Amino acid sequence: MERHHRILIVGGGTAGITVAARLRQQDPAPDVAIVEPSAKHYYQPLWTLVGGGIYKPEDSEREEADLIPAGATWIRDAVSTFDPGRNRVTTTNGDVITYDWLVVAAGIQIDWDKVKGLRDAVGHHGVCSNYDIKTVPSTWRSIQAFRGGTAIFTQPSGPVKCGGGPQKIMYLAEEAFERAGVRKQSRLIFATATPRIFAVEPYATSLEKVVARKGIEPLFKHNLIEIRADRNEAVFQKLDSGDEVVLHYEMIHVTPPMGPPDFIARSPLADAEGWVDVDKFTLRHLRHPNVFGIGDASSLPTSKTGAAIRKQAPVLVANLMACMNDQVPTASYDGYTSCPVVTGYNSLIMAEFDYDKKPAETFPFDQSQERFSMFLLKKAGLPSLYWHGMLKGRV
Repeated sequence: MERHHRILIVGGGTAGITVAARLRQQDPAPDVAIVEPSAKHYYQPLWTLVGGGIYKPEDSEREEADLIPAGATWIRDAVSTFDPGRNRVTTTNGDVITYDWLVVAAGIQIDWDKVKGLRDAVGHHGVCSNYDIKTVPSTWRSIQAFRGGTAIFTQPSGPVKCGGGPQKIMYLAEEAFERAGVRKQSRLIFATATPRIFAVEPYATSLEKVVARKGIEPLFKHNLIEIRADRNEAVFQKLDSGDEVVLHYEMIHVTPPMGPPDFIARSPLADAEGWVDVDKFTLRHLRHPNVFGIGDASSLPTSKTGAAIRKQAPVLVANLMACMNDQVPTASYDGYTSCPVVTGYNSLIMAEFDYDKKPAETFPFDQSQERFSMFLLKKAGLPSLYWHGMLKGRV
């Protein structure tokens, strides 16, 4: 079967739905189709709070059908190959979809198998992860079952969803251990492939103080390469020397390696690292002028967050509409992203910054300080903004 759409969006997650909603608000509204195989849509930033026992997994879930913008066509399938030279994609069902304009918003891929033993271990015997709807319940179970010993929290090399995400659950767990009366007999380790707790000042300095206050041991340039579940052992490679370090654990929260989706990485749209190769200001593809990329699947050199997409989407839509009208695209994205770093059950550091790793803050106070108000924003304000504002094309 072959079909054609004026604008084809690959991916019906945060970026795809947001762009579609904004496009359908144009006058006149263009023909838009979204290729997305999933029946469920998840507000993934909530999974930190699910892992911390604040929310239930189902609180992050909505029906995909309820989020497709009015007038847009939902093609419930997945793209397998791109053929930008002929303006067409092929789906896993073997259908061919041609387009005038293409927007690639396919997200990031979780690569569980890049850590030996992880896929079989996660969700069992103290091995947990917030990074999948199927595994996130195991995090709170593991925290509740912890009775002391060593708890390890990991961050891999390479891009992940929200650069500060891997450490958020660690702070909640530490506080939960304190409340349960097991903190004094506990050792908490943050084993991260990064060279520092956070990449941007002044947030890094503030988070270093949080780690010190909570008595957490940071192990920098330590990349997890294997889980030996039968022995409760985690194997790390020291990135500066190549040596291996084996640590015993009673609980380990793993942030798995992530990368570009395979079907993008092997396509003509990819850059050398496998991401959709776009101009970092206009979001237009560098080699195929009728293609745009947005969000986690793109080559944009900024932290991969929903907040970044909120700023990218209006730029992409403005530039796409300009190109469709034979005009020069002039809207520019400055790399803005936000990472709300939960530091406890009543505190949060709201990191906001741009391409230059300079703070780009929203509020008229020092956001590098822990605040209860910012925690409330994360807990209640941002989910509402997401479901009722961003995905509707309103903010």
